[in-house]
Amino acid sequence: MRIWLQNPAAILAEGAEGGLVIADGVIAECVAAGRKPAAPVDQVIDAGNHVVLPGLINTHHHFYQTLTRAHPAAINRALFDWLGALYPIWQRLTPEAVALSSELAMAELLLSGVTCAADHHYVFPAGLEHAIDIQVEAARKLGLRVVLTRGSMSLSRDQGGLPPREVVQDHDTILADSERLIARHHDRAPGAMVQIALAPCSPFSVTPELMRDTAALAAAHDCRLHTHLAETHDETDFCLASFGRRPLDHLEELGWMGPQTWLAHGIHFDPAEIARLGTAGVGVAHCPTSNMTLGSGQCRTLDLEAAGSPVGLAVDGSASNDAGNMMEEVRHALLLGRLTYGADRVTHLDALRWATQGSAACLGRHDIGRIAVGAQADLALFRLDRDLRFSGGHDPLATLVLCGASRADRVMVGGRWLVIDGELVTTDTAALRERHHALARQVFA
Repeated sequence: MRIWLQNPAAILAEGAEGGLVIADGVIAECVAAGRKPAAPVDQVIDAGNHVVLPGLINTHHHFYQTLTRAHPAAINRALFDWLGALYPIWQRLTPEAVALSSELAMAELLLSGVTCAADHHYVFPAGLEHAIDIQVEAARKLGLRVVLTRGSMSLSRDQGGLPPREVVQDHDTILADSERLIARHHDRAPGAMVQIALAPCSPFSVTPELMRDTAALAAAHDCRLHTHLAETHDETDFCLASFGRRPLDHLEELGWMGPQTWLAHGIHFDPAEIARLGTAGVGVAHCPTSNMTLGSGQCRTLDLEAAGSPVGLAVDGSASNDAGNMMEEVRHALLLGRLTYGADRVTHLDALRWATQGSAACLGRHDIGRIAVGAQADLALFRLDRDLRFSGGHDPLATLVLCGASRADRVMVGGRWLVIDGELVTTDTAALRERHHALARQVFA
């Protein structure tokens, strides 16, 4: 079926003011203003009240953390103390908890306009060996495109790390499961719905040997690498004390400095380090809300881009955000960017670019994050005519960001509508919330 999204109120693409034709899951034609599609269509959808964006791409999340939002044990703490408070709670994770938290997190993202999400699951207490497989099933149920990272922690507190022994795994177990997941789930083809990346959690939770061997495994199997890096000054102090070098020097020593790598946060780099990251093509997932919540600092987004690093956008975990709303993240990225660089340096278009093209580049994807012929039909449509907050708005794209859009009216992934009239079509959100909230209160209080 060929579908024409006709004459949108605004669209984040040049030469598509007359809309888009969708066929076989991809964008088949961009229609110029005042024109009609070059070939007949089977269905016309009037998009005159919609602002059309490429589907938003979330480059860093922790789905399981939806169960511990605003937890009394962790609020008002900096990162290391925050983690110390939550690790004992997260060791209660079960297969049911991972399934419910993943489904709820993905549903929340979809409703905010996300069509592809990267999750970083690194907590593997006993009995949770198949956490990533559970996430794959949840993603397939909802229809969301995902990059699921096989996270890991191998350096427990009694070995000089930060996490307790109950949530870490040994080196060989981690690598064997990483290889199993790649073989079972990693799709390298254009339009892939599920990809696997390898993601040791952070320098303070894994051994250098695991970092080095993970990089070699990723290179052998053509998958990407991900980790937290340069998030706090405490991390820098830990690396200096434990390894005798700064976090980026540690990363380079272990074979991670290349375009296959994207980093979460990337706040505390000096100018020379930013230049090195750009030369290597290492991407950075900017997490503005989490960074502000934990008081971690401000990512140098414009400097990283100017140096050559892809910059994407991410909501981070729902226990440090404490939400999973990507449109809210776009607004926060704009506001924090202006606070960092000045009001004349960062625009709403920069923030939208980070959430689409920049995020796609971080994930090594060329088939999503843009509106162009041949790209995947991943789209987020927002209405500006039903909410008081948008009344009086003039520039539709700027209104979307500056006036605080938070919920998409329609979302399409690979040509398939997953959100219609602001509601998910693939799951019962009321029932999901009831089950998820009950579990959070019963097990993770």
